[in-house]
Amino acid sequence: MGKMITDMGHTAFAVHDMDVALAFYAKLGLTESFRLNHADGSLMLIYIHISGDRFLELFPNGPEPESGRTHSFRHICLLTADIATAIETLRADGVTIDREIKEGLDGNLQAWFKDPDGNSIELMQLVESSPQRQTALRG
Repeated sequence: MGKMITDMGHTAFAVHDMDVALAFYAKLGLTESFRLNHADGSLMLIYIHISGDRFLELFPNGPEPESGRTHSFRHICLLTADIATAIETLRADGVTIDREIKEGLDGNLQAWFKDPDGNSIELMQLVESSPQRQTALRG
């Protein structure tokens, strides 16, 4: 197998006020690319395009910044070209897979595990029809 990880897909944060967060990232020249909603229509998350296949993923209902709780970090997403082989290799190397391969709301394949410090890692294989890939193709 070649290199297992091909790129960083996204870093995810839970934000306290989505409008304030979007305005802040717009000051950096980073704007909303697309949203994913729960089955009931409520907002699940917003993707902000950085470059290529790289995004910030913002979830609503994060902690108040003044609360002293600064743990808005949710997870990092690493991209792979072959998720089935990557998961098989990780499992053989003793990594516990918390959530097996499944299709996400965006159509991509994903699986989940944790690093030794308990940080969540999403492993994702992008499909050509996904909003991430379509955004990357538009530039």
